[in-house]
Amino acid sequence: MNTEPRRIIVAISGASGAVYGVRLLQMLREIPGVQTHLTVSAAGYLNLRQELDMGPDELHPLADVVYPVADVGAAIASGSFRADGMVVAPCSMRTLGSVAHALSDNLIARAADVMLKERRRLILMVRETPLHLAHLRNMTAATEMGAIVFPPVPAFYQRPTSIDEMVTHSVSRVIDLLDLPQPDAPRWQGLPSKD
Repeated sequence: MNTEPRRIIVAISGASGAVYGVRLLQMLREIPGVQTHLTVSAAGYLNLRQELDMGPDELHPLADVVYPVADVGAAIASGSFRADGMVVAPCSMRTLGSVAHALSDNLIARAADVMLKERRRLILMVRETPLHLAHLRNMTAATEMGAIVFPPVPAFYQRPTSIDEMVTHSVSRVIDLLDLPQPDAPRWQGLPSKD
């Protein structure tokens, strides 16, 4: 029986939507057997402060292991580190471009590059609107290399009553893509029959 933890890398980059990365860490913490590895860009920390009044002291305890974004020699920078998936939440257009062009210019882009070369699950919660052609081409390139481009678009069919519910729904969808159990996640049951 395999007792190894399911290792999930979470990266928070400088796009608006830091709450997605925070909620992802909170929800992964509730799933038995999951170990989280976190790295945050400088702009990611700025957005955490601006959007959530959260600094490293509040964020870091949500993860099992934390790496500085400049540490390109960290464990998650190697294919020999057995990660089961990686989520960039949120994913800025700069980070998307670095991933799409395999720049590996910081730990987020390097870890993402490793996930792609090892054919492991990489989910990019891209945040920008409107999109110009370079954004779209970078999304296409990342998709062609095996990444999943996952803009956190609200699902109104669930009739959310708060921003919190919309964030949680998007993050639940991401956790599904990581093939992790969520027995309490709300599921679409289809439209009611008209009898």
